Amino acid sequence: MTDYYSVLPHLNATLNASSFVLLSSGYYFIRRKRVLAHRNCQLAALTASVLFLISYLVYHAHHGVTSFAGQGIARPIYFTILTTHTFLAVVIVPFIIITVRRAKRGDFQRHKAIARWTLPMWLYVSITGVLVYLMLYHLYPSP
Repeated sequence: MTDYYSVLPHLNATLNASSFVLLSSGYYFIRRKRVLAHRNCQLAALTASVLFLISYLVYHAHHGVTSFAGQGIARPIYFTILTTHTFLAVVIVPFIIITVRRAKRGDFQRHKAIARWTLPMWLYVSITGVLVYLMLYHLYPSP
């Protein structure tokens, strides 16, 4: 693929990795009662995730599906990661919306209660997005 869209998978992986780092940093900050730093990291992670989704949709609208070229044990490993990543990427959306809405409203007790579920799912989706990228484009690239 020699068009402008070919850079998008690399951008997508960068956005997923950035989201992971920002979410982790936000968790670090809230554990140390640095609320403003936590908020800024979480909003930046949300921004990175929204930009990822836009970029992902644009790429796949123009490119279509990318086939996985790996063989042997790599195939079930890849498809397990991809399946869990995709499932949780859908499931996480309402969790993120509710978590952000509760924080915005100042309902921090309920925010904290749902964030305990949201954060690990979001971290998993972010890091497995990077793993899917590495497996598709670097470890087992299509010929």
